[in-house]
Amino acid sequence: MIALFLPVIPQPLSYHNFADQRGWIGIPNFGDVVSNVPFAIVGIGGLLVMFTAGKLQFVDSRERWPYLVMFASLILTAIGSAYYHLAPDNDRLVWDRIPIMIVFMALLAAVIGERVGITAGLALFPVLEIVGVASVLYWQSTEQRGHGDLRFYAAVQVYAILILLLVLLLPPRYTRGSDLAVVVGLYALAKLLEECDRQVFARGHIVSGHTLKHLAAAAAGYRVLRMLRKRLPLESPSPGALKAM
Repeated sequence: MIALFLPVIPQPLSYHNFADQRGWIGIPNFGDVVSNVPFAIVGIGGLLVMFTAGKLQFVDSRERWPYLVMFASLILTAIGSAYYHLAPDNDRLVWDRIPIMIVFMALLAAVIGERVGITAGLALFPVLEIVGVASVLYWQSTEQRGHGDLRFYAAVQVYAILILLLVLLLPPRYTRGSDLAVVVGLYALAKLLEECDRQVFARGHIVSGHTLKHLAAAAAGYRVLRMLRKRLPLESPSPGALKAM
């Protein structure tokens, strides 16, 4: 991996110094804390749809599993990120990053299952999740030893995004494939807003870039949910697949 040849990348303590540190109604860092609520709303809505909406169409019923994990982990993301932003530091940051990584890896496994093959997607699903969580735990362990190293964590994200983009070039099995391009675009917007936290907040001191990052990332999750509710298989499923649905 190229990341192994890069110099060690520590987590700068300045990362936790977010632009909007205003408290309200007794909640410190109110904007960055409360903006996690949409993650929970999308996660709960996604689980309700997955369990109760009979209109969702999957060519293979096993394709539901990565999405179930993704929506459940969005709820955990809301909890973990809110916990972190109440008092940002490295110890709390791990609880923010783990559920986010689980969400992203579940989506990647789902897309692989739909574009490459369900067998490949399900086989890679636990592997991707283990690698994603391990990258966060490795960073945490290096921080505890006094020489933090983000290389593994950063490399996993970069490679996962590249794989996702490559898989999206393959023929889709369902309609509304362009929705996934919107999801990628919202993810890119979220990363941009994260980097421009202070610049956004400086424009009127109304809302910070990091607060908007949470909203953009939650919108990406909602777009996945909307896609699942509206899409249809492009090919008629086999009789065996129909029985499994």
